[in-house]
Amino acid sequence: MFSFVVFCLLQVMILNHIHLFGFITPLFYVYFLLSFEYNYPRWGILLWAFVMGVILDTFTNTPGVAAASMTFVAFIQPYFLELFMGSDASDDTSASVRSLGAMRYTYYAAVLVLIYHLLFFSLEMFSFFNVIYWLKCVFGSSALTLVLILFAENIRRGK
Repeated sequence: MFSFVVFCLLQVMILNHIHLFGFITPLFYVYFLLSFEYNYPRWGILLWAFVMGVILDTFTNTPGVAAASMTFVAFIQPYFLELFMGSDASDDTSASVRSLGAMRYTYYAAVLVLIYHLLFFSLEMFSFFNVIYWLKCVFGSSALTLVLILFAENIRRGK
């Protein structure tokens, strides 16, 4: 619950005001979804993601965009976690650099962050009229978000 509030406040108060080069905005709150334990109930992940998305939509004036994107990533997250962890993982293991290793965690985070940003900016723009701008937003924001996630993961895990 504490991390939920921290991620929401951090995004709304600080990160939403960062627009590098006019199109790169870190959407760091997706890190909240990446850190659920292996055995966490799927309905719980979906509920947390939807509630966080609605709260962020309310404060950032993106009606339904964050909620839909977060809910979709929450839906696919357990499958990707299972794919990257393998069958030898214990039930209380959460995705981290320590449990997956640096490369596998980076791939895991990069795939989910990219999927999140693809969906988020597709729904936000709801048009492919300016494909170059859309691509800049998706890949620029994904890259910055991934760097922040890896930085936070290294601090959090003391690596």
